[in-house]
Amino acid sequence: MEAGGLPLELWRMILAYLHLPDLGRCSLVCRAWYELILSLDSTRWRQLCLGCTECRHPNWPNQPDVEPESWREAFKQHYLASKTWTKNALDLESSVCFSLFRRRRERRTLSVGPGHEFDSLSSALAMASLYDRIMLFPGVYEEQGEIILKVPVEIVGHGKLGEVALLASIDQHCSTTRLCNLVFMPAWFSPIMYKTTSGHVQFDNCNFENGHIQVHGPGTCQVKFCTFKNTHVFLHNVPLCVLENCEFVGSENNSVTVEGHPSADKNWAYKYLLGLIKSSPPLLPPEDSDFLMSLDLESRDQAWSPRTCDIVIEGSQSPTSPAASSPKPGSKAGSQEAEVGSDGERVAQTSDSSDGGLSPSGEEEDEDQLTYRLSYQVQGPRPVLGGSFLGPPLPGASIQLPSCLVLNSLQQELQKDKEAMALVNSVQGCLIRKCLFRDGKGGVLVCSYGQAKMEGNIFRHLTYAVRCIHNSKIVMLRNDIYRCRASGIFLRLEGGGLIAGNNIYHNAEAGVDIRKKSNPLILCNQIHHGLRSGIVVLGNGKGIIRNNQIFSNKEAGIYILYHGNPIVSGNHIYKGRAAGIAVNENGKGLITENVIRENQWGGVDIRRGGIPVLRSNLICFGYSDGVVVGDEGKGLIEGNTIYANKGCGVWMMSSSLPHVTSNHVSYNGLYGVAVFSQKDGSGEFPGGHGVQENFSEDRDAILWETELEKEEDPLRRPITTALVESNSINHNGASGLYVQSSEALHVLTNVIHANGDRGITVAQSSQPTRVANNSISCNRQSGVKVEAQCKVELRGNGIYDNRGHGIITRGDSTVVIENDIIGNRGSGLQLLPRSDTKVIKNRIHSFRAYGIAVRGRAKALVQENIIFQGKTNKTIFQQISNNRECIMQNNKFLVFKKKSDTWRLVNPPARPHLENSLRGPSAAHNGQKVTAMATRITARVEGGYHSNRSIFCTIL
Repeated sequence: MEAGGLPLELWRMILAYLHLPDLGRCSLVCRAWYELILSLDSTRWRQLCLGCTECRHPNWPNQPDVEPESWREAFKQHYLASKTWTKNALDLESSVCFSLFRRRRERRTLSVGPGHEFDSLSSALAMASLYDRIMLFPGVYEEQGEIILKVPVEIVGHGKLGEVALLASIDQHCSTTRLCNLVFMPAWFSPIMYKTTSGHVQFDNCNFENGHIQVHGPGTCQVKFCTFKNTHVFLHNVPLCVLENCEFVGSENNSVTVEGHPSADKNWAYKYLLGLIKSSPPLLPPEDSDFLMSLDLESRDQAWSPRTCDIVIEGSQSPTSPAASSPKPGSKAGSQEAEVGSDGERVAQTSDSSDGGLSPSGEEEDEDQLTYRLSYQVQGPRPVLGGSFLGPPLPGASIQLPSCLVLNSLQQELQKDKEAMALVNSVQGCLIRKCLFRDGKGGVLVCSYGQAKMEGNIFRHLTYAVRCIHNSKIVMLRNDIYRCRASGIFLRLEGGGLIAGNNIYHNAEAGVDIRKKSNPLILCNQIHHGLRSGIVVLGNGKGIIRNNQIFSNKEAGIYILYHGNPIVSGNHIYKGRAAGIAVNENGKGLITENVIRENQWGGVDIRRGGIPVLRSNLICFGYSDGVVVGDEGKGLIEGNTIYANKGCGVWMMSSSLPHVTSNHVSYNGLYGVAVFSQKDGSGEFPGGHGVQENFSEDRDAILWETELEKEEDPLRRPITTALVESNSINHNGASGLYVQSSEALHVLTNVIHANGDRGITVAQSSQPTRVANNSISCNRQSGVKVEAQCKVELRGNGIYDNRGHGIITRGDSTVVIENDIIGNRGSGLQLLPRSDTKVIKNRIHSFRAYGIAVRGRAKALVQENIIFQGKTNKTIFQQISNNRECIMQNNKFLVFKKKSDTWRLVNPPARPHLENSLRGPSAAHNGQKVTAMATRITARVEGGYHSNRSIFCTIL
């Protein structure tokens, strides 16, 4: 600084005593002085801003303790507010004849109050000219009649806010007016405190109490730093209005109502307000990093692929066997004996290995015995989500989400979605920014084709925050909505718009409630700690729900019912006290690529006619089941990763008819897939469905006729059988698939691998259960077990390397056709007493037990099978000598004689035989396949309800 060589700090202290005009003159001296004046932001400019009686704190009322980015800029905006209300306004006194000679008239200041020029506002207005300033000095001014403003004026209260009270009803008939630093209260004859139908009104630093303000299009208004106590602002057909930094308290109805389509007629202030909005700094930062989910995850990608095993028939261990790996600490190398339970099932007592089961080649044999090999292929688990979530979950370890499932910031989402960006940039109707709505009934109501944009507001302790109804549109950006006594945001009757970047929490009902054909875009919000659901979609509501964090809600994170049909994609739904997503009462929806984790009930719960498409989601670490389908639930469950849930991976019950396909179901605590389904009165109609089908059709007609009478939807084609197809079911704590059902079930082309109990257990099946073309391998007990009085068809399966028997059955109608039952620790096929089994055209081999063992009086037809030799001290076939109901015909027995003998499963090759390779996750995104799958998704349900339910999950 050159002036006198004084330090900068001293110059700043001297300049701090200057008033505004002097500061302006000093800033024009030179660049150094200009920069010096700017450096007074936190001192002199702050004093000027806070010392102005017409101003409030720039961040009032939401953040009065947070300093603005620039006090000088805040003071500048306050100062210009007193000037800009006249900008571009028409001069009503202009004259064509005297335009060349007319001089600009100076504005007068008319004083009103005791001891001043005028005693009342009405008397001052009678003498006022264009743009005069009327100063009301401290006192209470009560007008006995309606005041009509015929000329543009500025009405300002003198002194501190609250010292000037005006009890009046004002009707504006002029082009523009400004009112500042006043307390408005209604007159005794009307609740309307202010009304305009065509002009522009500007309110600055005013209080309004117990009345109404009405603005009708093409009229406009700009309201800043005002308080509304039990006051209703009604905006009808307004082309543009701005409410900034206002407080709405204690409303008995809606604080703000925006009604009607924005008027096509616009007054002079429309362009000015539009330019003012566009010049304001945006609320959205360039990057939204704080909005990313704080989920620390560690990747453990593993390369899983089909493996080729050389199974040692007799002799020493194969060098390629997994048993070559060292046993775990504490396990005994020789503890590989088997025990036979009371039902004849063989349970192997062996140490675990990396893939959940040891190959039989790991058993120690005498070195001098001949070694014979039978080569075949075992289908292992397929990679899902880039190979993540295939290894076992480690206690206390975090897991890395694949990049495709990490939440984007709001800015990133807007850059990808041009339609959403257009909504953000659109401004029509009403702009409500940085306001506080508290302690009242309602916040903002937008109705009858109205439009409103809300940015950076706080809604708290209201009955509801925002209602958007009857073809209206809202844009909500970065608002806080909490502790509402009902839903936070409520849309109905085709309401729509954009709800993005908001923090919605601790509400008594849903955070967002979508009904009656409303169709909003819900993007990048945090919806949490609600006393009920996070988002509810019902009554034909729609919407796109994308990239939100929905967590810690007391009921379902997203609840879809009564024909709600949203698109739910890319959300993180976690730590809810009920289900992550619940689809109920004929709800629909497309649910894709969400992370659904750590919920108390099922990750996804589908009941009572719910028919969603659940595709490519990660459903993990739940405290109950991954997916629950029950009480006539339906839908397509495709391409999901269902991982490490404490209950079952998929739980199906009560006449549910889903299509479960191409999912990766692994490391769940109980069953991989469990089917518990019992029809009411099923025993009364053995072998037929005629009566039940008629009942079902009548029932469905009642449910669907009102809403879907004219709806043509390919997903509504009837099916009659639940389908479990092309899934990878592995490393689950109990059986891979458990069936206890009185309804038909198809189990096709699945990989069922290394589960903690049996591969498939059929405990009850009064209607046929068809198990075809599955790979069932390396399970801790038998590959397949069929209990008494079950009807099961096993066809074209590959049953390999299971620690118990390959197949064990006591069913009264079991058909085993064209399976490969190879390398299992127990017998290849064991028929228990009172079973009735047909064994036709299978290839059967057991490593150290019988190929086929018949215990007790079992009825069987064993025909045209190829049975390989086991150990030399075992026969190929064991049969009770006095059992004449076991018929053997045209079987082929192969006995190894030379060390060089090697048999391969050829002509045909090793089963399962699939026309195409097992579908991977990429196929789940094939849109053409969706139509083909759709024929299997929905059906008129046969039968009623039963009492069975998930071990952890209760009825919603």
